[in-house]
Amino acid sequence: MTRTKSKTVITLVIKIIALTFALLIIQAIASKVAGMDTSLQQQVDPAVAGQYALLTSFLFTGVLSYPIMRSTWSGWKLVLTIAVVFYGVMTFLSQIETVVFLKYLVDIVDPEMIPKLFIQGAIVTALFSPIAVWAYGKMKRGEDHDPQDDPQEPGNTLTMPFSQWAWKLTLLAIIYVLIYISFGQFVFIPLAGDAFEEFYVGLEMPQWVLLLQAVRALIWVALAIPVIRMMKGPWWEAGLAVALMFSVLMGALLLIPQDIMPDAIRMAHFVEVTLSNFLFGWIVVFVLNYKRPLKERIGAKM
Repeated sequence: MTRTKSKTVITLVIKIIALTFALLIIQAIASKVAGMDTSLQQQVDPAVAGQYALLTSFLFTGVLSYPIMRSTWSGWKLVLTIAVVFYGVMTFLSQIETVVFLKYLVDIVDPEMIPKLFIQGAIVTALFSPIAVWAYGKMKRGEDHDPQDDPQEPGNTLTMPFSQWAWKLTLLAIIYVLIYISFGQFVFIPLAGDAFEEFYVGLEMPQWVLLLQAVRALIWVALAIPVIRMMKGPWWEAGLAVALMFSVLMGALLLIPQDIMPDAIRMAHFVEVTLSNFLFGWIVVFVLNYKRPLKERIGAKM
């Protein structure tokens, strides 16, 4: 490894460590402002909570650093993109089911915690996103990517006719519902074991639960689109970035021990969420970037 590469790696490590502690402090401040610090201290030993908070901060920093460094966007445009995706996955999509199904989960979830979670997430993303973009030197305008230096794969702009958007979004919604059912049935329930019946005893979900998942699928896709458009390089780089953000930004929070969810349920959910979201992230990027072979398109026009 050359001296230049070594210096680059060392600089990257220092930035990730610094951003990890910055995010840790921001999360603590956000929890206090939102009124969550007292509740969490009652649930988890402070030392244990601190260790897991440090771990989640490191994981969040890692998965957000990659798309920031590989982004062709800069300035507040990039800040807003990172903030929306960060908040959308970590808070909005994580808690929207809780809000919708609150009357079914009232014995499990404290209703007073829900608005606090949304406020905490908003504070964290609003403060951390500009700091992360600044740390990687992306706040200055005019530093956008030059396609001649690193040509992008065709289709990253996601320019396509309405008919393609229609069938791709429909397909992705169907795939997400199938993944939701499959991972719940064949991953979560077997891993949870007897704890599943004990924890969810008497719980009945409404008939429109799958419709909600289809809507969530479209929200997932909406969050992936700006990431795909801003990423340098071939489609798989965007695929990796989206898959990691989908899985880690939501799943990592399940690593934290909590009183409202037994360890068996929590870890089963962790495996289910991280694997299913990672898979769906790849699928979203692949489907949105998919183009029929040129011969087929020519034949269709003739």
